[in-house]
Amino acid sequence: MELEFIFVNGHKISLLKSDTTIINDLQDAIDLLGNSSFNEAYKIIVFEKQLTPDFFDLKTKMAGDILQKFSNYRMQLAIVGEFKKYKSKSLNDFIYESNQLRRVNFVSTIDEAKEVLGK
Repeated sequence: MELEFIFVNGHKISLLKSDTTIINDLQDAIDLLGNSSFNEAYKIIVFEKQLTPDFFDLKTKMAGDILQKFSNYRMQLAIVGEFKKYKSKSLNDFIYESNQLRRVNFVSTIDEAKEVLGK
């Protein structure tokens, strides 16, 4: 798992570097949390393509399990992607609620991710 560290407004942010799926299960997410916190980065940016498609199928409970870990460890997450393509009302409601709570943010650009996490 390769991480790049960037600084935005004094906040150290982990940026997951990969063009393929890296987070296939809960353990992969825990590894990401551990690697980031070990490097004193408590905010993380990942891209939609780095998450298994099962993450976006709420019936698998993967999104809930992973995002609960982020909440437990008080880590912020920004997921960069194109989410309008998902037609599931429950997923769209989940994305909306997550963005309201600001612990997990679904955004469309890396600049938007930096803006949200840089606060």
